[in-house]
Amino acid sequence: MTPAALPPVFPFAALAGQPEMRLALLLAAIDPALGGVLIEGPRGTAKSTAARALAELLPGAAFVTLPLGASLDHLVGSLDLGEALAEHTLRFKPGLLARADGGVLYVDEVNLLPDLLIDALLDAASSGVHTVERDGISHTHAARFTLIGTMNPEEGELRPQLLDRFGLCVHLSNLTDPVEREQAVRQRLAFDTDPVAFRARHADAQARLAAGLVRAREVVATLPCPDAVFARVTTLCLAARADGLRADLVLLRAARALAAWEGAAAPTVEHVGRVAPMVLRHRRHPDTDTDTAASPPPAAAGNDTTAPPSGDGQWGEMPPEPVGITPVKPLRPLDGATPAKKA
Repeated sequence: MTPAALPPVFPFAALAGQPEMRLALLLAAIDPALGGVLIEGPRGTAKSTAARALAELLPGAAFVTLPLGASLDHLVGSLDLGEALAEHTLRFKPGLLARADGGVLYVDEVNLLPDLLIDALLDAASSGVHTVERDGISHTHAARFTLIGTMNPEEGELRPQLLDRFGLCVHLSNLTDPVEREQAVRQRLAFDTDPVAFRARHADAQARLAAGLVRAREVVATLPCPDAVFARVTTLCLAARADGLRADLVLLRAARALAAWEGAAAPTVEHVGRVAPMVLRHRRHPDTDTDTAASPPPAAAGNDTTAPPSGDGQWGEMPPEPVGITPVKPLRPLDGATPAKKA
């Protein structure tokens, strides 16, 4: 029986709107060590369409989908029971992580997955390798893939510890610009009417994008980071009060990937500023003002930078408001109780 042909893929070059999502996907494809992209947004904002379109730009890349009902064995692999029973040998049966090597691993509604599966996903995405030690076998295999997770915040949130493991985070909203909305609808209708002709019209743009990705992936690891870039990254991460050093490393990698994509000899402070929102959005401390996170917090006067500003109380503390006291009637002792004597 001949397997059914796969449906045509909507070309990445034809995606309309959502420029930050498109850039984040390209950066994650250039440097998979970024840790993937988390796309948050309502239904119908082309999240899955963009993920499939990205996989087509990568030469020979597989597009692997992790279903919600997948087990840990399905994801990481396990002992091949057929070989064990028939041949009495221990052989590793690859899971979805091994199948996704070199391609795109797509997880829809990642916030609904068990934490155990998310941990395994993010570990492999950040390291590029995966080791399975279970059922009497120990096996290590390559798992260098671009992880794309999507979620609708209305259906639940990810724990902060897991959220921080995603390299980039993009928030999508419905298209409110009339021109962009109309263009997106026209593009989709044209594709559904004649996918072959639609893809032919965007073939040249697709080829340029694919060639640009190949070039950027080849040079990204060789680009040097100037001292000014390191200083700007440190300033932004301190201002955002990001925990640990993961934010600094991801921000440097993202700026370097953007420089490689644009053909620059090295990342600049301008590159850092352009990728900072998608790197720090999900790592910024809740008490940090997003409008002022790009500048370092003001230091207190004197040499003691931990001392509060002059004045009574902590900075920003409101003075206590007077509260009226309502007189209370004297209490009457219970029957049979002896009233307390006055001292």
